[in-house]
Amino acid sequence: MSRISRLPHIDYHIELEGHYYSVPHALARKRLDIRYTANTVECFHRGKRVASHPRNHVKGRHTTTSEHMPESHRRHAHWTPSRIISWAHESGPHVAKLATHIIENRPHPEQGFRSCLGIIRLAKKYGSERVDAACARALAIGGPTYKSVKSILQSNLDQQPLPESDPTTPSIQHNNLRGAGYFH
Repeated sequence: MSRISRLPHIDYHIELEGHYYSVPHALARKRLDIRYTANTVECFHRGKRVASHPRNHVKGRHTTTSEHMPESHRRHAHWTPSRIISWAHESGPHVAKLATHIIENRPHPEQGFRSCLGIIRLAKKYGSERVDAACARALAIGGPTYKSVKSILQSNLDQQPLPESDPTTPSIQHNNLRGAGYFH
């Protein structure tokens, strides 16, 4: 059995050998005594056990007990990327595709939830068909953001045909253009 002291970070988790274990959120930034074995991690505050977890040796992961979370975090803990994308799909396939793009292009998927929910919420004002068309346009023009979708809807561009790329247009040939082969 080993013992150490730790200060839980603002996210109410303590780090032990690269893995993060939750403690009651009210104890964030308070000194805790940690007692651990090969199978168990126990956290004590002023001699009283406040958390106990099975030991996990996977580095970079979190072991979190929902009771340790503040109420505001518990309300949103059931929100997952797949759930957000599923809600988006109810408004149309392009809404789901755009939501997937937003979530996958954030360092943390949760950072895209607000944008996705905003796009989904636009269906209340504009209807699902229009929002789906606006998302298709936003993806086609390379503007996969909530602001782009909202602007497309406000400008009624979702009701215009999508611009088509013309594959028969020859690429520009000029002596100053080097091309991919130049760098090899």
